[in-house]
Amino acid sequence: MKEIVLNHPLITHKLSILRDKNTGTKKFRELVGEIAILLCYEALKDAKLHNTVIETPLEKYKTQSMNEDDYAFVPILRAGMSMVDGIIKVIPNAKIGHIGLYRNEETLNPVEYYYKMPENIKKREVLVLDPMLATGGSAIATIDRLKKDGVKKIKFLCVIASPVGIKKIQKAHPDVQIYTAHVDRCLNEHGYILPGLGDAGDRVYGTK
Repeated sequence: MKEIVLNHPLITHKLSILRDKNTGTKKFRELVGEIAILLCYEALKDAKLHNTVIETPLEKYKTQSMNEDDYAFVPILRAGMSMVDGIIKVIPNAKIGHIGLYRNEETLNPVEYYYKMPENIKKREVLVLDPMLATGGSAIATIDRLKKDGVKKIKFLCVIASPVGIKKIQKAHPDVQIYTAHVDRCLNEHGYILPGLGDAGDRVYGTK
């Protein structure tokens, strides 16, 4: 499946501010959340709706609604948490799982240190959140773990992605749809995205 890239002037504008090294922590965090909202809208275009009847101030009305409990969002710690604030504004009742991974700086392989999912995770559609898809290692490890728990439908949402990361996910998990705001040029020798936006976790939490 091809990746879905949000090609929109509003996204381009927000990304230009996000990439700027002079953008402060508060603004950076807000922008990641705003882009996450737009990614979520696109990723849920195929959401199932159920018939229901409500009462407007004037009359009863037949309409449709979605069951928010059908969805779970799984941010990859720690940077993925920056996307949650935006996501829960769209689906406030969605369940949130967490997976903690860090990258071994020598091998670039992900190492899991935390995993906690909502009850009945295998019955939910899961949207994995990480601002940056670089080497693809953390994303693939997360998807592997979710599938091991029986999750059948998974989508991956990121702010920026590298061509390498996209190809690796598509090879390892061709059934997982990728949603991103932009595909950047390449990775450098250290596995960082170029032109990128720096270390998303550090910029979100002001640790550098």
